[in-house]
Amino acid sequence: MIQQAIAQVLGPLFEVGFSEHSYGFRPGRSAHMAVTEMEAGWKEGRRHAVDCDLKSFFDTVDHELLMSALREKVRCPRVLGLIRRYLMAGVVLPDGTREATPCGVPQGGPLSPLLANIVLDPLDKELEARGHKFARYADDFIVLVKSAEAAKRVMASVIRYCEGRLKLVVNRAKSRAALLKTCVFLGYQMDRRGKLVWSEKALHRFKERVREITRRNRGHRVQNVIGELRSYVLGWINYYKLSATYTVVLELSEWVRRRVRLYYWKQWKQPRTRRRKLLALGVFPEKVHMATRSRKGYWRMSRNSIVHHALTNRWLQEQGVPDMRATWIALHYGPKARV
Repeated sequence: MIQQAIAQVLGPLFEVGFSEHSYGFRPGRSAHMAVTEMEAGWKEGRRHAVDCDLKSFFDTVDHELLMSALREKVRCPRVLGLIRRYLMAGVVLPDGTREATPCGVPQGGPLSPLLANIVLDPLDKELEARGHKFARYADDFIVLVKSAEAAKRVMASVIRYCEGRLKLVVNRAKSRAALLKTCVFLGYQMDRRGKLVWSEKALHRFKERVREITRRNRGHRVQNVIGELRSYVLGWINYYKLSATYTVVLELSEWVRRRVRLYYWKQWKQPRTRRRKLLALGVFPEKVHMATRSRKGYWRMSRNSIVHHALTNRWLQEQGVPDMRATWIALHYGPKARV
């Protein structure tokens, strides 16, 4: 509560001086705004980028540099002393011992996002002074340039500035000067047409999470699983709504429904239960035995025509299963757009 109070008072003092290219944890700004900077850079012919990764940023912030930046606008010694105490409080390890924190800012605290922006604001100002086009969201940033030579030059200067002036550690294994279409920024990248798309890693994580939620041996009630699935899928597609990947959305929408059909089929484990459920859902009696007595695995049965006839797309939607296609269309063309 005290950290939140400090953040609410100090935030406006520093906010007016922050860079226009900084989008993380600031009022009226979002990750989507940062990502569109990457798209704008592509349209300007900036096809190369510096993709820089700060290693363990929140754990390596130099306290003296941070306190020096705070003193420029905060005059109250009690507030400054309180912030320093938070920085030096240490962390409690799982075994109950306390580990000192001679550097870094506590992750997850309400004051930490503001402190992170204060620490990295000099980097923003330096990039602006050099005339670079860039976007930063917290400790994730990308610099857009027009040639491979410029990318290498900027990469070297950014490393020198971050490690020399800000005393941060650049992860050279993950940082690179490369073609913009090969770089990933906040889960997005550019495709060969110059359109924003979600990254392969983001898609992989999505499928892994959906598989985890609909894992057939979870043993949870179907409605609980659908509720959890709906919350995750809608949150994911809302974040990745800038992606121009409609055909992939169609495939994912059907794949998600198939995962739910698999879960239903597993829940209806006994043949008599499956018979009762299929009959209740309008399957002809003479066809029921073709599904209930089948020895095919759950994943194959989730695509069976009889199961599909019973668990229709409309019925699944009525149960709460999200329609990714309809959601994508509504996000791109408005809620009244025809699906």
